[in-house]
Amino acid sequence: MTNLDLSIVIPVFNEHDKIPRDIQQAAQFLTASGLRGEILIVDDGSTDHSSDVARQTPVPETVQCRVITLDTNQGKGHAVKTGILASTGQAILFADSGCCIPYGQAKIGLNLIQEQHCAVALGSRRHPKSIIHRDQSLRRRVYSRAFRLVLNCLFPSLRPLHDTQCGFKVFDGPVARQLFAEATLEGFLFDLDIILLAQSKGHRVCEFPIEWTCDPDSRLSANRHTAEILREIRELWRKYKKKRLKAEG
Repeated sequence: MTNLDLSIVIPVFNEHDKIPRDIQQAAQFLTASGLRGEILIVDDGSTDHSSDVARQTPVPETVQCRVITLDTNQGKGHAVKTGILASTGQAILFADSGCCIPYGQAKIGLNLIQEQHCAVALGSRRHPKSIIHRDQSLRRRVYSRAFRLVLNCLFPSLRPLHDTQCGFKVFDGPVARQLFAEATLEGFLFDLDIILLAQSKGHRVCEFPIEWTCDPDSRLSANRHTAEILREIRELWRKYKKKRLKAEG
């Protein structure tokens, strides 16, 4: 059994300029909160020096920092899955690189997990109490709204949730390791696979408010990736339709 309170998993791809701040802010959060923790940087086949920079970034002696380097780029979902399966914390925080959300916001999600309100706590940019310092462009907001409408039609269990794609999620550690071990989708919509899988197993999923500053360096492009996203939505719909039919059956 682990003696660590929290594992922080940060997937990166060609983020050598962001990694030092990611690690320093995560380590500062752990020490300031009195949490025994680890930071796992998962380099998804970067072509720059992301892994080297991560290994050279100093952390306090009380914080463990591990760098996992994947030989080839296999997608964000695969990187997150690799980090979570390698984690040992009683709770796990998955956070996007770039510090768009202050790590202190994770305390809200941690409290929800520790008080057993849920097993999966989603940071939500659309929560009524969230503070948005810089929002997405109008085009991205319209795209996100259309995306959510499609999801609500196909997956009724997602309707109470307002932001499934925010890169700031807190999990019960054992539950997360089980979910990610079973999940099959490792592309852009891996989050949805995890949420739907958690719900199908009876785990409660809830949202919590955050402070968020949009990072204009987003790797997701509505123009370039629409076809892939639609393919992943179709794959998820078929997968969970089969699960529903089997459960009813």
